[in-house]
Amino acid sequence: MKEFELKYGCNPNQKPARIYMAEGSELPIRILNGKPGYINFLDAFNSWQLVKELKEALGMPAATSFKHVSPTSAAVGTPMSGALKKAYFVEDIEGLEESPIALAYARARGTDRVCSYGDWIALSDICDGVTATLIKKEVSDGIIAPGYTEEALAILKSKRKGTYNIVEIDEDFVPAEKEIKQVFGITFEQGRNNFKIDKELLNNIVTENKKLTEEAKRDLIVAFITLKYTQSNSVCFAKDGQAIGVGAGQQSRIHCTRLAGSKADHWHLRQCEKVLNLPFLPSLGRPARDNAIDIYISEDSEDVLRDWESIFTEKPEPLTEEEKKTYLATIKGVALGSDAFFPFGDNIERAVKSGVSYIAEPGGSIRDDNVIETCNKYNMVMAFTGMRLFHH
Repeated sequence: MKEFELKYGCNPNQKPARIYMAEGSELPIRILNGKPGYINFLDAFNSWQLVKELKEALGMPAATSFKHVSPTSAAVGTPMSGALKKAYFVEDIEGLEESPIALAYARARGTDRVCSYGDWIALSDICDGVTATLIKKEVSDGIIAPGYTEEALAILKSKRKGTYNIVEIDEDFVPAEKEIKQVFGITFEQGRNNFKIDKELLNNIVTENKKLTEEAKRDLIVAFITLKYTQSNSVCFAKDGQAIGVGAGQQSRIHCTRLAGSKADHWHLRQCEKVLNLPFLPSLGRPARDNAIDIYISEDSEDVLRDWESIFTEKPEPLTEEEKKTYLATIKGVALGSDAFFPFGDNIERAVKSGVSYIAEPGGSIRDDNVIETCNKYNMVMAFTGMRLFHH
């Protein structure tokens, strides 16, 4: 297939639309089901790059959940705690622990369930039946992977009344070294961002505390590869082999940190006992449950309790600000990556409130000394990578 005609571009008025190879060669994909759109393919090709690179860097199956050309999360296939399985609604999935790619997907999709509603999925490995079973339970637009088992393909083809978008990509495809796009009729050209992200990137530790654990290195790699394919400005909080808070596309660095930090806080709070034991009505659908949890955790928790009879079997106690502060104060060991330097120490002050112990950023600000000093105040470990990762 040399080209694929699309229904329309970013919006219904933008016609005609298609994807094709400029040099006239074959597209490196097969469309196994459905008819993906323009934004679907933007998500598909960006998300595939992320999981492919994450697997190459860490040697583990990887998955990501994408919305509007930025990841809501990305993860590798590490084991999950009982509390996390319950928070992600996957505690009843048979065979989950035996499928690393299913674990990676469960982590990526479960991190920010509100933002992942109607997402695009990318898997680094062949999609198996366990992963397809997880996907079938969620609201999603489509998936890209290097292959599918017969069982997985049958499950996925039954999704969305048979219209679910399933794309298979040639995992050996290597794109051209130059990237070209047009804006306002003007052509832009640049070299592809082939910068390799690995543990060597974290060798320049600039803080007094230089104890960077292997787990922290893994999480910082997850954060940086996630950032490489996130619309800038962006920062990423990571823990246990997954991105737990992504602050994408903000004009101010501190707003990136606040946004990502609030998402990371929600991730932690969803695993607290009060949230895990919310008495939902059995008939309540997953999206409604996700929204209820999101509101319950927020400062407006009383709002969801006013209409509790349509959501819960009994009225739960509110989650107070004091309870949230006490719970979050116990969190440590979170990693934080930034796609460009932190210009002020205020980012560090916000990060510490979300349990950040490890930071990596390019460095190069005229206030680097202030940022390092703030890290030292909290006994954090910070590495300067020397490399910016803007993505637009």
